[in-house]
Amino acid sequence: MAEALSVPQRGMGFLRLAAMAGALLVSGCASLVPRGAPPAEGPPPVDRPRPVEPGPVTPGLPQDAARHRIALLVPLTGTNARVGQSLANATQLALLDTRSEDVRITNYDTARGAAAAAQAAIRDGNRLILGPLLSEDVRAVAPIARRAAVPVLSFSNDTDVAGDGAFIMGYTPAQSIERIVAHARSAGVSQFAGLVPSGLYGQRASTSFLRAVEDAGGQVVGLQTYDRSASAISAAITRLAATSPYQAVLIADGAQTAAGAVPVLRRTPAGKGARVLGTELWNTDSALGGNAALGGAWYASVENDLYRQYAGKYRQRFGAAPFRLSSMGYDAVLLTVRIARDWRVGSPFPVSRLTDRDGFAGLDGPFRFGRDGIAERALAVHEVRGGSTVTVSPAPKSFGR
Repeated sequence: MAEALSVPQRGMGFLRLAAMAGALLVSGCASLVPRGAPPAEGPPPVDRPRPVEPGPVTPGLPQDAARHRIALLVPLTGTNARVGQSLANATQLALLDTRSEDVRITNYDTARGAAAAAQAAIRDGNRLILGPLLSEDVRAVAPIARRAAVPVLSFSNDTDVAGDGAFIMGYTPAQSIERIVAHARSAGVSQFAGLVPSGLYGQRASTSFLRAVEDAGGQVVGLQTYDRSASAISAAITRLAATSPYQAVLIADGAQTAAGAVPVLRRTPAGKGARVLGTELWNTDSALGGNAALGGAWYASVENDLYRQYAGKYRQRFGAAPFRLSSMGYDAVLLTVRIARDWRVGSPFPVSRLTDRDGFAGLDGPFRFGRDGIAERALAVHEVRGGSTVTVSPAPKSFGR
């Protein structure tokens, strides 16, 4: 309708004048036709186009025949809404930065039910799911997606939910602990101790720590667990002081918890000169570098150079700082856009491309998925020093074969 209304009125007037002039010409010539002459032939019949019946209105979103349909399943309401929105913003920023016209992303709110969100996404014709964020949501979404042959690229770090069509991009404690232990061992540390919280994360950190130290040729001389309270941590440090001397101690918790434990640790004979080691959790703390209690501590995580550039662009566009893990949303889109170059629109997602041995490049550096569905990441070792963090062992630029 808008195109019809765009015809200039001058043209319409000209047509009316032409019609009127034609009528006058016919009436003026009528007296020149001899009587009894055969009637003049009329104009040929005009075939009028038949009206086209409108198609049925179907539920769901309109199908997009020119682009790949991708679903983003994140919490957009509720307690984790800010994290989910940050991930959603990151995916949009990635589409803008790549100038991709082959991919269309639709957001679905998992806070209102992850299973319902997955069912809606599949019903709408999406061929790949980015998300969910929480491991329990992955457990709800994965069977639904599997039945529809739609892979799930989750932001969880729970390795138990990976596999059989579900992939996890989250930063796992096992990889960061293995990296930091190997670095400490190369620096001459052979006697290790550990402080780990109770709960699932602590259990996995303990297992990873014991295995990493053994593989590196070191020895764990003490390992204590604690509930997340100041008194419980102090008690764990006291118990640790009764063990053999150690050169380094892993605090497998957030940076703020570690900073509270270090002063207590320094008052014990064994912990006075020990190197403090941290995990990937420290990288989520934007104030880490300025925490004087952690001065000299090492931790392993992804590189931050590209992330800092991304964070500046994010602030400029959305008026707020991104959540650190939002970079996974950005990198998931980079991965999708790369695969989309050879992925025919309307066909199933080529799952085999996810396990390419060369991996993918992203804001957080190189990463690749194993056949177990867990993202392997190239990690760097950072040191808290002089009010900032510095890289003391860079991450590999690629994966060796």
